[in-house]
Amino acid sequence: MTWFEAVILALVQGLTEFLPISSSAHLILPSQILGWSDQGLAFDVAVHVGTLMAIVIYFRREVVDLSGAWLNSVTGREQSQNGRLAWLIVLSTIPAGMAGILFNDFISENLRSTAVIASTTIIFGLVLFLADRRGSRLLKIENMNVKSALVIGLSQAIALIPGTSRSGITMTAALLLGYSRDAAARYSFLLSIPLIAAAGLLKAKELFETGSENDWFLVMVGTGVAFVSAYACIYWFLALLDKIGFTPFVIYRLLLGAVLLALIAFSG
Repeated sequence: MTWFEAVILALVQGLTEFLPISSSAHLILPSQILGWSDQGLAFDVAVHVGTLMAIVIYFRREVVDLSGAWLNSVTGREQSQNGRLAWLIVLSTIPAGMAGILFNDFISENLRSTAVIASTTIIFGLVLFLADRRGSRLLKIENMNVKSALVIGLSQAIALIPGTSRSGITMTAALLLGYSRDAAARYSFLLSIPLIAAAGLLKAKELFETGSENDWFLVMVGTGVAFVSAYACIYWFLALLDKIGFTPFVIYRLLLGAVLLALIAFSG
């Protein structure tokens, strides 16, 4: 992998991890269409670390408050709204974790194709459009309850299929449940922290076990670019979401899906 490929892939990871357009789809496409070689485990770990740093630093106050409240609830010292929200995030994380353990190998071997990405990109883009238009947008993140957490968690499990978009499907579910755009986005972002951390740890464990040699300069480049692009993406997404809504992302998904279908048709 060249430094140019490293910068592009890290930039794509940082920009798409938290937008409702599927980071996995965009990271698969360079190898499917451009013929780029696989970026390797070390680079995967690097971009995961970069995006994790971005989300934790951006939501540092929420992370500290939720963590402290959760620990207080575990020890029985205090039960609070933040402690309850922290438990709901844990609850939402379980379905995706279980689905990953059960189906990850099957999905990796059978569903990481351009055809699947094109289909899920279009289908879940349209579902996001309907959710944004029909959702009441009355509920705030403080209104999150067990039912909502389970529904959002189950929807997150679907995001294992490339092209679905983890952030996209969780925001879609929250919108359909009546949550505001801001609440849907913030819960989705907070929910990403344990999943990105777990994915990074699993890849780091695999990297340690393989003991492969790596270009550590490219690894550092990947971490830095992913961090900066992800942080900027989170900031501007939340700042502009109420003004622009989800329609621009829906249009992007439909165009991307159409381009992929055209590539499949012409290559066939």
